[in-house]
Amino acid sequence: MIRRSERNLENIPVGTLGLIPITGCEELGNKVNEYLVKWRKESAHYCKNNAAFTGYSKDTFIIDTKVPRFGSGEAKGIINESVRGKDLYLMVDVCNYSVTYSLTGHKNHMSPDDHFQNLKRVIAAIAGKGRRINVIMPFLYESRQHKRTSRESLDCALALQELVRMGVENIITFDAHDPRVQNAIPLSGFETVSPTYQFIKSLLATVKDLQIDSAHMMAISPDEGGTNRAVYLANVLGLDMGMFYKRRDYTRIVDGRNPIVAHEFLGSSVEGKDVIIIDDMISSGDSIIDVASELKRRKAKRIYAAATFGLFTNGLEKFDKAYEEGILSGVLTTNLIYQTPELLSRPYYINCDMSKYIALLIDTLNHDSSISTLLSPAERIQDVLRKYRNGETIE
Repeated sequence: MIRRSERNLENIPVGTLGLIPITGCEELGNKVNEYLVKWRKESAHYCKNNAAFTGYSKDTFIIDTKVPRFGSGEAKGIINESVRGKDLYLMVDVCNYSVTYSLTGHKNHMSPDDHFQNLKRVIAAIAGKGRRINVIMPFLYESRQHKRTSRESLDCALALQELVRMGVENIITFDAHDPRVQNAIPLSGFETVSPTYQFIKSLLATVKDLQIDSAHMMAISPDEGGTNRAVYLANVLGLDMGMFYKRRDYTRIVDGRNPIVAHEFLGSSVEGKDVIIIDDMISSGDSIIDVASELKRRKAKRIYAAATFGLFTNGLEKFDKAYEEGILSGVLTTNLIYQTPELLSRPYYINCDMSKYIALLIDTLNHDSSISTLLSPAERIQDVLRKYRNGETIE
């Protein structure tokens, strides 16, 4: 990981740093806050008696914020301390369905729509008093509805435009389903960050006997849409790349989509090779397991599935079964969205912690410095590969 000391942080901060984890994103927000508090205390002596660095070091950067609900299910955003002149970073996990609220006495689980409304409520409560508003939304709201194929709504584009109209200057997301959705807000800051480095680091820290070369390993894209991810992974690791494409039945529509008939493979032989399947999300998991089964049929050795967002919408039973049958050797996802205790307890699950990376992004942006080195992890990947090949411990 790039060290904080290696970056140019000479710029005066945009404003006093303020962190607002919206309801459902508290756990990740607290981890990010711990890094920021630690780093700022270590460098506070540089900034003593300088008015431009007022509030630079604190015991916490988290702003006390609440979104209470009335009995009818309606809600309001409340900020319990002053945010005037602050550089605010709002963190929201739109996928955290574990958060509930009472709706006329009934227990209701929060949907992505509810989380997005809460984000807007907090922005409304800021009431234009903050110096700058930045939104960190790891899973981009409505990002799967990013293009129009018939008479359809363009929800993601509308949501981005709404945030910008409310005064948001920067939006940071991770592995957007289609980054071209930023064309909806061409004059505003929009970054889609890839966690490739964290995947590689976590895999190498967990599995000790990988041979990382084109003779022993391959990177696979489970569909044509994710080819860029697999191409990048293959290039930085020096592997061959293969891809599957989905053969669909265009004569039928099931649940709003044409059903997948089969997964067809394009690429060189996978026989005897370890394989990394890389994608942006695992939803139900059917595609990943189908692809892994196809690779096993082609005599692949160990198969690891890496996805930025592990939704597991149909539960973990099919993954348990795939692990027991030797189809999958490991599943890697990040803590950018809610993780169930059941998922964290699985023997095949490898958790990729993104909190330090987010803290680095926030720290750098608060200094109004370039984040381009943070967004390009090629050097860090080569460094962790060198350590792995030399038998050094990877944190």
